[in-house]
Amino acid sequence: MNAQLRNNPMKVALASMVGTAIEFFDYYIYAAAAVLVFNTQFFHSDDPLSNDLLSLSTLALAFFARPIGSALFGHFGDKIGRKKTLVASLLLMGGSTVIIGLLPNYSQIGIWAPILLCICRVGQGIGLGGEWGGAALVATENAPEGKRAWYGTFPQLGAPIGLFVANGTFFLVSYFWGQEALVEWAWRIPFISSLLLVFVGLYVRLTLHESHVFIEAEQKGKKLNAPVSVVFTKHFKPMVIGTFIMVATYSLFYIMTAFAQAYSRTAPNLSEAGHPLGLGIPANTFTGLLLISAIVFGIFISISGVYADKIGRRKWLIWVTLAIGVLGLSMPVFLQNGTPASVFAFLVIGMAIMGMTFGPMAALLPELFPTEVRYSGASLSYNLASIIGATIAAMISLKINASFGVIGVGIYLAINALMTLLALLASKETKNVDLTQI
Repeated sequence: MNAQLRNNPMKVALASMVGTAIEFFDYYIYAAAAVLVFNTQFFHSDDPLSNDLLSLSTLALAFFARPIGSALFGHFGDKIGRKKTLVASLLLMGGSTVIIGLLPNYSQIGIWAPILLCICRVGQGIGLGGEWGGAALVATENAPEGKRAWYGTFPQLGAPIGLFVANGTFFLVSYFWGQEALVEWAWRIPFISSLLLVFVGLYVRLTLHESHVFIEAEQKGKKLNAPVSVVFTKHFKPMVIGTFIMVATYSLFYIMTAFAQAYSRTAPNLSEAGHPLGLGIPANTFTGLLLISAIVFGIFISISGVYADKIGRRKWLIWVTLAIGVLGLSMPVFLQNGTPASVFAFLVIGMAIMGMTFGPMAALLPELFPTEVRYSGASLSYNLASIIGATIAAMISLKINASFGVIGVGIYLAINALMTLLALLASKETKNVDLTQI
């Protein structure tokens, strides 16, 4: 292969980071709006808690759609290449986000408002389902020898960058126009502004060459007609192991960002079972705390890449997963009768652990599969984990808290950590595998 056609590893790393940051921005502005806005704009019930639950439940739609995106974009990513597929996933994600910003609300078109919102949320899920695997592959397949985990952290940095920019945008909108305007109309600004970011992402991705690892596999005649079906028939075990390795990561993140935010801003009253339903912390205060903790998230993603290359992905993640379990069981210390200071401590510690578990995933999951099914296999593992780890957390954590208190949510997180720990113990170390020889 002509060496001139090979991508500069750092250019690829930065391009993957920019692309995933844009897509995660789109994803997180929806999560923020689901907590702050959609419960009143798109749902109409006399019970505020029911509106909150309905709004948060729409988060789950994307998690169910993401494996569809994994299968769809994974199929084409393994057949026609990583670059073209990444461009398509960005267009779908960005288009869905902009349309959400233009949707009429419930008072204008009634039941069609939540229906259209759900359709767009599914579009976001399909787009992100195809995004992550491709971004992880172009970063790791172009990485220098012995530095795959480090280069793999660059697409992972898109998550804290997207989280920071998304919540920062809502913070600024609320600051300049006020909370009332944010709920009524200004929430649309972040969604519509996503159009500009999509153009930036397209420019960055269209300047890349195709992964040389993919081209070499193509030249050797390794391309498959149905890579997704081959994952299920010949690589089912690594797919299951990869899925459960990701479960605790998802559970931790959505408990911190969705449950903790809803719990913190809800008025401090008691459930029928006598458990606190909220802390009454102003929404903007929590957003500010989340912005700072997002920086911690990014720092520890980078740290994780260095150590996952040094001591191995498996050993590193075993220790981090144990820390997730301990954090879950200690949640009442931070949140039971929490203050802004204790909530902030929970977010900082949780985001640090989140960075340490999330960072190595862009290297580890692709290393479980051969080149001809790598896009499909890594994407399916990553996104099937979202159904098990994130969907339930987003849908039932408030109900668990109402029935059993914060300790119930913490035990739920610890159970997910146990599942991930068992998957890690069943796996093998992959840091020294040759991606061209799997």
